[in-house]
Amino acid sequence: MKTAFDVIVLGAGAAGMMCAAEAGKRGKSVLLIDHYHKLGEKIRISGGGRCNFTNIHTRPESFLSTNPHFCRSALARYQPQDFIKLVDSHDIAWHEKTLGQLFCDDSAVQIINMLKTECDRAQVETRMNCIVAAVSRVDEQYHVKTAQGDFHAAALVIATGGLAVPKIGATPFGYKIAEQFGLNIVPPRAALVPLSFDPESLARYGDLSGLSLDAEVSCNGGVFHEALLLTHRGLSGPSILQISSYWQIGSPKAPIHINLLPDRRVVEWLTDQRGAKTQFNNLLSERLPRRFAQQWCEAHQLTKPVIQLSDKVFASALEGLQDWQIKPSGTLGYNKAEVTLGGVDTHALSSRTMQVNAVPGLFFIGEVVDVTGHLGGFNFQWAWASGVAAGQAV
Repeated sequence: MKTAFDVIVLGAGAAGMMCAAEAGKRGKSVLLIDHYHKLGEKIRISGGGRCNFTNIHTRPESFLSTNPHFCRSALARYQPQDFIKLVDSHDIAWHEKTLGQLFCDDSAVQIINMLKTECDRAQVETRMNCIVAAVSRVDEQYHVKTAQGDFHAAALVIATGGLAVPKIGATPFGYKIAEQFGLNIVPPRAALVPLSFDPESLARYGDLSGLSLDAEVSCNGGVFHEALLLTHRGLSGPSILQISSYWQIGSPKAPIHINLLPDRRVVEWLTDQRGAKTQFNNLLSERLPRRFAQQWCEAHQLTKPVIQLSDKVFASALEGLQDWQIKPSGTLGYNKAEVTLGGVDTHALSSRTMQVNAVPGLFFIGEVVDVTGHLGGFNFQWAWASGVAAGQAV
C-alpha cells in the first residue's frame, strides 16, 4: 500500500475534490481522505437535490468574514464562468432559476460524478470511511494516522467543512487541526438558518405555519428582498436565511426589520384607500395573506374601518407595515443550517494560496475557513475557487 504522497487532502466535499483534482492535474500524487462513506454528500442534498452550483453574480460583497477582503484573490482567479465551462465539458445541462442561481437540470449527483471523474483523470487516490486519528508535522512532512493506515506528504489540505448538517458527517475536526497548529478560530455559528420567534410572537403567529410573504428584510447592514415563510417555530424562507447571518454578527438583541410592503405601488394604493369604509385588515388582506393580515392588525390594534382611523394611527400603521420589527430568540441550529458562519481565522492564511503563513505546506479551504457566502450558490463558488487556489499552490 502506497503511504507517501505529495499532497494529502482531508475532506472529500466540494472544496476537497476540487483541490485534489487540480493538484493531480499538475502531476502531484494526491491522497483524498474522508471519514464519511459517500463522496460529496452535502453536494447531493443541496438545491433540493439539483445543486445550486454557482451564482453568476458572485462578488466579494456577497461574503461575510472578519477579514472581508480575503476572498477577493481566489474569487477573481476562478470565476463562475470557469466552473460553468467545466460543467459544460461534462455535458451537464443546467438552468438559471432566479437571481443568478444556476442549478442542474437533472440531479446534483451529476456534479459529484463530474468531480470524481476529474479526480480519477488526475489519478487521485481516494479513501472513504477512513477515520483520521492524528495529524502531526515532522521534518517538513505531514503525518496522517488513520484507521486504514498511516500516510505522509509535504502538503496537507484541510477541507473538512463546518458544523452545518451534522447528520451527514459534519464535525469540528478542521477547527481542532487549526488550533493544533496555533491558528485562531472565529466562533462558529449556524448560518443561512431559520430563526425562532420570541414567546410573544410565537403565541401570536405560530399557527400561521406555511404562509409565504414577499418581503424586504434588513439587519446590521444586510438587506434582502425575497420570500419570507412563517413556520410553527418562527421565520424561514430565502430572505430570513439570508438575514440570519447578519443578525448574528451584530448585537444579539438587535431586531430584524421586515418591510411587508416592499412594492411602493402597494403603499400608494393603501394611502389612496384612506377614506374606505372596509375594515383595515380586510383591506390589507388584498395584498397579504388573509390570516396574517388579521393577526397582524389584531396585534397592532387596527380592528376598525379605515375611515375611522385617525391620521396619526393610519400613518403609524403604514410605518409599521414597512418596518415590522422582530427580535428572534435564536436560530434553529446546525441541523437546519445551510452553512457555518465563522471558522479558521483567515488573517493567518495567504489569500492567494490558502496556505498558513506560519506553517509551510498546511492549507485550509472551503467552509472550514471564516468566509461565508449569501444563499444562492455563493458558498459553492467559494469552495471551487479556494480549492483551485490551494490546488495550484500545493
